Amino acid sequence: MDRHSLLTMILLTCSVCVRAQPADSMVAPPATRFSMQQLTVPAALITTGVLSVTVLENATSNKIASWRSRQWDGFHTRVDDYLQYAPIPLAYGLDLIGIPSRNDVWNRSLILVKGELLMLASVNLIKYTTREQRPDGSNNHSFPSGHTAQAFAAATFLSEEYKARLPWIPYAAYGMAAATGVLRIANNKHYLGDVLTGAGLGILSMKVSYWTHRYLWGKHKRRRPVRNLQP
Repeated sequence: MDRHSLLTMILLTCSVCVRAQPADSMVAPPATRFSMQQLTVPAALITTGVLSVTVLENATSNKIASWRSRQWDGFHTRVDDYLQYAPIPLAYGLDLIGIPSRNDVWNRSLILVKGELLMLASVNLIKYTTREQRPDGSNNHSFPSGHTAQAFAAATFLSEEYKARLPWIPYAAYGMAAATGVLRIANNKHYLGDVLTGAGLGILSMKVSYWTHRYLWGKHKRRRPVRNLQP
């Protein structure tokens, strides 16, 4: 299945699921505020990932890589190359078919860009600092998984924009992200620790973008009452 067919299928599926929901029945929630509780999941993922490629390397990452080589030798797919981005066009696509997102297009897009830049900067800084070799030996950019970080950053973006209106969205978004991570291991491009750390960095990067956003662009203007100009 090519990229366009995959994205079209996702949008059509979501359109059928939410078509019956009213488009103007919800007031947008307030800005996302920082709380220590929101650090729990990304911190746990990053910590577990780092331990998996260091202290527990032989017990986890190497063992899973060996099992993969025995069970899925020769397996290869490019689905993960496209699936990592899927939540982003889905977020804008839902808006186009009449399901309003949490934020207007300007604020939403600025949050996305900031989160993406933060994710890319952190992932690439670590990649080129640690220079860990991939399981297939293709290069030294294994840790952390950039595909997985992208997938979880995009999933967090979609979840934040639609979880209040569509409670099932976080499950779909993070399900796609998790599938991306599994496929990176199946493709023999990453160890388990690479994927876990990438997931944590992706979530944290997009969360930071929401926490720090000031909503200075694209504010909705209230309509002024129309006055009767006739005497």
